[in-house]
Amino acid sequence: MKQYGLIGKSLSHSFSKNYFEQKFEKEGITDANYSLFELAKIKDFQGLIENENLSGLNVTIPYKEAIIPFLDSIDPQAKAIGAVNTIKINKNGRMTGYNTDHFGFAKSLEDCIPWLDKTALVLGTGGASKAIIYVLKTLGFTVCQVSRSPIENGLTYGDISRSVLEQHQLIVNCTPLGTYPDLLKFPSIPYQYITSHHMLYDLIYNPVKTEFLKLGQASNARIKNGQKMLEHQALKSWSIWTRP
Repeated sequence: MKQYGLIGKSLSHSFSKNYFEQKFEKEGITDANYSLFELAKIKDFQGLIENENLSGLNVTIPYKEAIIPFLDSIDPQAKAIGAVNTIKINKNGRMTGYNTDHFGFAKSLEDCIPWLDKTALVLGTGGASKAIIYVLKTLGFTVCQVSRSPIENGLTYGDISRSVLEQHQLIVNCTPLGTYPDLLKFPSIPYQYITSHHMLYDLIYNPVKTEFLKLGQASNARIKNGQKMLEHQALKSWSIWTRP
């Protein structure tokens, strides 16, 4: 039996376990199992690897960057992004890190074109934001990152004015604000200046429609959640785990 799973800090409402269990049942895959491995601290990863016979892992908040020093090698794209969300573990125990978030996000954007202009605000600075910025820049977007604290070549939430929003068509929430069970939380931006010119994209998928997306929809913006991105990145992870 090949063992796969997800590592993160709080996984009780994870998409991945149900997704892979349904995939295994639908496709008659009987030699694979997918489990959730909650790690209170990233250093607990070493114990997990020693005690479990694993073939592959997904990585989620808050360990997409912290996991890198534990790996034997890292795929060039994941290295360029600076974050890992998929680990392939060979029979000899060698671990290679990949990033499939960028693939999932790019695929999920395919039905969002055309763009009036390729300008984006990316909310958040965690591991997920790195993959999003990588994709957007590859697609020719001008990207501005937003953080709670001042960052080089970026903005703080307090810097976001009407003119800033007018200059950025796509707004991507890469923060966990609004994730179940904290349903009423949302990024602090001036939603009164959102218009039908905008598209709001939330990487969160549970709930289906976050407060961030509801506020965008109330201003007639296009909205999209992270469900399709997750499905595409999960399929990509499976192809990495199962290829020779």
